Amino acid sequence: MTEADVLKLAAAEWTLELVRDGMLVGLGTGTTASLFVEGLGRRVAAGLHVAGLATSARTARLAAANGIPLVEEIDRPLDLAVDGADEIDPRRNLLKGRGGALFREKLVALNAERFVVVADSGKLVDQLGAGVVPVEVLPFLWRRTAAELAALGAEWALRQDRGQPYVTDNGNLILDLTFADRIRDPVGLAAAIKGIPGVLEHGLFLGIAVGCIVAGADGIQILGRLD
Repeated sequence: MTEADVLKLAAAEWTLELVRDGMLVGLGTGTTASLFVEGLGRRVAAGLHVAGLATSARTARLAAANGIPLVEEIDRPLDLAVDGADEIDPRRNLLKGRGGALFREKLVALNAERFVVVADSGKLVDQLGAGVVPVEVLPFLWRRTAAELAALGAEWALRQDRGQPYVTDNGNLILDLTFADRIRDPVGLAAAIKGIPGVLEHGLFLGIAVGCIVAGADGIQILGRLD
């Protein structure tokens, strides 16, 4: 197990303490979120009663394999949603979506009373944009959508999966945007991307996370609040 893996496990285990009996819990996608799902499965096996809403088919399979009851629809907000992040800035703005589930991840996060991010300290950045900004787009006329995104100053790449275009659980494509500089105006960029016809969702999660649980060499750091 690498040092990063140890940190991710520590953060995931700490986050499990937020789960209470009877909760509806949003289950994120990605390596750190998977550790949380596996830990939640152990608590369910020990007698905890919860229901989970998965953000991807991959997470749904993992949750089922770990004995977590799943729902596909909810008639009230989730009590808690837990997910990872690719980048976290000092204001708890996030870049997400390298795992390909950004659309459902955002829907789940927005439909939770508390959205908490679990990560290792390597995900902390001073300013978003060190990596790609994923954008989920309709397959229909996607090249025209890509041209509009390029006009925002981005280079784009159609995400691939074993030599073929990556297809999301929603049947759509992902364009990974790269900007020459870090993102100086995340709010403005998010609005500009969302305003392009053909764009369904982007990986900028702004002002959504109430708290981040970050594991580093010096222990657990809490950004924001968890209550």
